[in-house]
Amino acid sequence: MPDPVRPAVVITRPLAQARGLADKVAAMGREAIIFPLLEIHPLTDNRALDAALDVLETYALVAFVSPNAIDAAFARRPSWPAQVPLAVMGEGSRQALARHGVTGATHRIFSPQDPDRTDSQTLLAALDLPALAGSQVLILRGESGRELLADALCEAGAVVTQVAAYRRAAPLLDPACANRLRALLQAGCEWVVTSSEALQILVGMVTRLEDAPTAAHAVAPDATTAPSGGTAAATAAATPAATPPSGVARLQQQRLFVPHVRIAETARTLGFSNVVRTASGDERLLAALQFQHD
Repeated sequence: MPDPVRPAVVITRPLAQARGLADKVAAMGREAIIFPLLEIHPLTDNRALDAALDVLETYALVAFVSPNAIDAAFARRPSWPAQVPLAVMGEGSRQALARHGVTGATHRIFSPQDPDRTDSQTLLAALDLPALAGSQVLILRGESGRELLADALCEAGAVVTQVAAYRRAAPLLDPACANRLRALLQAGCEWVVTSSEALQILVGMVTRLEDAPTAAHAVAPDATTAPSGGTAAATAAATPAATPPSGVARLQQQRLFVPHVRIAETARTLGFSNVVRTASGDERLLAALQFQHD
């Protein structure tokens, strides 16, 4: 049963990655609410992706920017050549590779050595950049993103090809979504936010709430547990509440759990003061959630 004292945990990852974490949060006795701030969609045109995957053996390294890029690539090419090294940035991406049968026991996988910092800079530090000079490197990513990894590899002399594997989109702030968000703000939750883009979308959605229409009936948050006693978030969701003028201020007072220093910096820039930085990986996030209430 969810703990009626500790606040609900809102998991804002894309749906495919949110479910597993929500199950783990619920197993801790916490109410887990899935509220994706980014939607992952397939490309409308996969020709460039397919062309790159058809010649994997020509690359000295293939770098994935996210678990979504991994899932999109393996959906189109399930088997990975053992001689082609891979590079990933965080524990979530390593786990995604493992789900597709690719581990350090079967393939060479480069990733940051410090779980407290998992980004392009620390991935670059784990690579043998001089050895990549003159070699072909493939980066699989969303339709947009940071250019730091590609720029640094180019500066090292690598011949870099960037190919989109999926596209991201912000959720539609329709009446049902607006009511769910109002309920979460009123309940006072803890938020798991795993990208700066998602956090900026969240603040933008709350800013627009005053102009968003209210549905006749609120749609309850998608909790992994079905509380019968009525937790704070579930009770709030049952009765739509008008968004106070200080909706963003209310959000800024709620606790954020973020896995990376860059997201923490974005949070503070956006006015959040209660920011807990965890390391990469679900287990470290769960430990941080537990520690805050012990």
